[in-house]
Parts: sequence; C-alpha cells; structure tokens
Amino acid sequence: MFYSKIFIPTLREVGQEAEAISHRLLLKGGFIRQLASGLYIYLPLGWRVMQRIIKILREEMDAIGAQEITCPVLHPAELWEATGRWYEIKDEMFRLKDRGGRNMCLGMTHEEVMAWLASKEIRSYRELPQIWYQIQTKLRDEARPKAGIMRTREFIMKDSYSFDMDEEGLNHSYEIHRKAYHRIFERCGLKFYEVESDPGMMGGGQSHEFMAPSTAGEDEIVICDRCGYAANMEVADSIPHETIKEESNLEEVHTPDKRTVEEVSRFLGVPREGFIKTLAIMASEGLVIALLRGDQQLHEKKLQKIIGPFRQALKEEIIERLGTEPGFIGPHGHGLRIIADPVLQKGSYISGANKKDYHIRGLKAGVHFKPEWYSIHIAKEGEGCPKCNSPLRIEKAIEIGNIFKLGTKYSIPLKAFYLDSSGQQRPIIMGSYGIGPARIMAAAVEQANDADGIIWPKSIAPFDIEILPLSPGNVVMETAKKIYNSLIERGFDVLLDDRDERPGVKFKDADLIGIPYQIIIGERGLKEGYIELKERRTKAITKLSPDSVHRYGF
Repeated sequence: MFYSKIFIPTLREVGQEAEAISHRLLLKGGFIRQLASGLYIYLPLGWRVMQRIIKILREEMDAIGAQEITCPVLHPAELWEATGRWYEIKDEMFRLKDRGGRNMCLGMTHEEVMAWLASKEIRSYRELPQIWYQIQTKLRDEARPKAGIMRTREFIMKDSYSFDMDEEGLNHSYEIHRKAYHRIFERCGLKFYEVESDPGMMGGGQSHEFMAPSTAGEDEIVICDRCGYAANMEVADSIPHETIKEESNLEEVHTPDKRTVEEVSRFLGVPREGFIKTLAIMASEGLVIALLRGDQQLHEKKLQKIIGPFRQALKEEIIERLGTEPGFIGPHGHGLRIIADPVLQKGSYISGANKKDYHIRGLKAGVHFKPEWYSIHIAKEGEGCPKCNSPLRIEKAIEIGNIFKLGTKYSIPLKAFYLDSSGQQRPIIMGSYGIGPARIMAAAVEQANDADGIIWPKSIAPFDIEILPLSPGNVVMETAKKIYNSLIERGFDVLLDDRDERPGVKFKDADLIGIPYQIIIGERGLKEGYIELKERRTKAITKLSPDSVHRYGF
C-alpha cells in the first residue's frame, strides 16, 4: 500500500477529554475518530489492526472445533423475559418497540439467543457437544463511556458458547477455551493475567477474567507473585496483618459524641485494629449486623452473596430495633444475625456498647457474640495471599476476555433440553466465553508506547514494514519500489511512504503509527551501498545492502 493511497489523518494534538494513552495515540495516529459519546469509527489503519486481531481469534476458535455463526443484533424481549434478565438489567440495555408494538432490545450479549437456537435444533445426546461462536456487534448504554475504545456503547465481541451433556463436558469446554485464550493473548503480544472473577449479570458458577495490566484500567486485580494467585478485586481474598490484640475485661467506656472508629480511636488512643466496626444492614430478612476489624472496609458484593440485596439501615430503623443511635452499635446482646470477618476470631476488641455515648472494651467472638464467619473485607496491598500468605500486590488492569460456566441458567428457562442415552430428558449444560478485540487493541497500545507514539506487536500491527524514501530522486524511489515489491512477494504487508514530504515529517508519522520495522532509504546511503533498517521497539538501526533486505528475518 502506498501512503498517498491510504487515508491516515494523523494529528499533532488532541483534546483534553482523551486521557488514556491509548485513546490519545489512536486519535493522533489516525486509527479512530469519535462520532458521539461511546461511538467510534475505525479508520483504515484501525480497521487493519482489528482485522488482524479477529484473524487470530478465528484461527484459535476454529482450532478447538468451534463453528462460526452469526446472530441478529435485534432481539425479541420474550427471550430475555424468560431468563429474567429483561427485568434484572436496568438502564444498560437499549430497549425499543417495533412498528407492531412488540418489545425488542439491542443485544448486549447472546446467551438467550444461543440457548433458544439450541432448544430448536438439539434433540439428542448424539448431537452434543457443540461450540458455536460469532464475531458480532454488541450494544450497551454505558453510563460513562470513557478511555476511548475501552468502554464504549457499541463494540465488537467474539463470543462463543459451549453446549454439553454434563458437568464433565462443561469442564472440558471451559478448559479448552481457557487454553485458547492464553494462546490468543500471547499471539497478540499482550502481558496478561488470568484471574478469578464474579459472574455478575451472566450468572452461573465458576468464572475467570483475562486482564491486561495498565494504569488506564478500570479494574483492580490482586496478585501473588510467589504462588500465582490472582483475582479481581470483586472476589479477591486476603489474610489481614496480625495485630497485637488488647486483652481486657468487659468494661464500658464513656465516649461522648464519638461515633466513628477514627473518632473513638483518637479519643482512647487505641489503634483502629483494636476495634470492631459494627455495620447495621437492612436485607430482605430484616436487620443484619456485619462486623469488620476497624481498619477494614466492607466488600459489598461479598456480603450480597451471603444475605442477598441490602442497604444501609436508616437511623430510625436502628433506634427502633436496638434502642441506640448509629455509631454506638455493638455485636452483643440483641440476637440479630451477625456476619463477621474471620480476622475477628482471636483476641478482644472495642465496639459500641448499644448505648448512646458509650463503647465497650473486651468483646470476644464466641464469648459475647456468636457470628457466622465469612470473608467480607476488601483486600489491601501487602496483606497475605490466601493460598501461601506471601504479600499481595494490587495492579490496575483492562479486562480483555472472560469465561463463564453458565450451567443450566439459560437452558432451563428457554427449554434447551436433550434426550440422553436412556431416553431421559435433561437440560443442556452451557458455557459462555467472550473477548473484546477493541480492548486487545487498546491494551496493546497502553502496554507498548513511548514519547514518539505507538509500538505495535508484530502480530497485530496495521503493516509489517514501512519504507521511508527520504528524497524524491529517481534512484531512491526506484530502490524503494523494488524493495517494496520483493517484500510483497514474500507475503509481507508493506506501507511505502511515497509522499512529497520532508524526512522529519515522515519519521514523525512513522514513529507515531508504530509499524514494527522501518526501512530508511537515502541518497547518501545508496551511494555508499546501504539502506537502514530500524526496529521501532528498540530503535536499533542495522545497515543492509538493498539487495539483501529480502533475506532479513523480520
């Protein structure tokens, strides 16, 4: 491809709203343009990158026996009503009515559609297992689209779905997808982690996410470098630091107008670790007490898994049930259900005395209150790994893929059943597996860039090689075209910068768009019998004779 024939509208500056490095560089390099909030146009360079990523996705999906299909973006509401997600998903879903008044939605994902298809087509165990995949447009009405193509309202996704007879089959499908995802991200040149995750709106059982570390990432992942434990902050566990626990007899202490752990800690001169943080929670079953050590924060999603949806109890509800005000609640003497973090199992603590303006020393779990033990704290950097107790670290990351064991969450409500070998009807066991090609693209830029621009991994770069003739002379351009043709014949994608521009402009644009190799051809070098090969990643320059380029191992 000649530079003069391809649309590459590079920019020298972009607006302040482009905060993520990938957003800024993809705009400056002429890869994307924004149509509206969360809506992007992929220009020729950007679409070439996307197509290379999609090619890798197809190759790896085909390699595990997955079969490509394509489904509509527009879905009838009754499929989503059958699974309950029509009601569970709120503003993120684009909803509309067709001209006949029928409720419809734009697909955020395709579990319902795929389960419906299986219900119509699969009858016997002889037709299982199946893996179907598509590379399709999805739409989600994001509240705050941001970071360029990382969080958008319209996006392309590779989503695949496995259909098996039993859990053993699902485990196999899950494992081959997991390994395929490792190959995909490795081939795309990304650093990534496979982490435990929360299934969220997808439902089902086990799930993992694939995370590319980046300071622009919206997620936080908790990592142990010793044993390899890795989890999304949403499900991460940790072993809090041991502290010297105060041992004292039960004793009330006057703490006038001191309600928070911080206030009482300063008033009594006792570290926060010596306190029980007592939270009054209103769940469907009524008032519930959640207990944390004073230096911990409540992980709301963990608690929700235990007691269901909840909210903070109102002051009036606390006074009516406990006879005291918020800030003076204790875990003892009221008979409420108590959920406590395991770190409180040893030692004695200070907490509210269930009496206004008073706290109490010497509270011990199992003696003065009997809780249910669940990890409900947010993991912190430096705390112990739950598997090996080595220090944990926390890193920001971009979610680039996920895998879910759905089980029968979708097959039962959509009546996707099969007859087993004995003629018994059984629900198909499903799995769901997604990858965002645009997120791979953004993550690659976030992980590999410098002050001059993007540094693409070879496998997903828009071109393999860029040729930069530095003068319009006939000898220089003829040499450039000869090298161009020889590389094309070898199967490389090559960009020849044939523009009538100063060398400085060509160098600046070449570094900005980040093609892995630059072949630099100048008059003086040709007179001395060489051209220069520059590797974009290392900036290393190798001198070669023009006739030897075709033998170089790109």
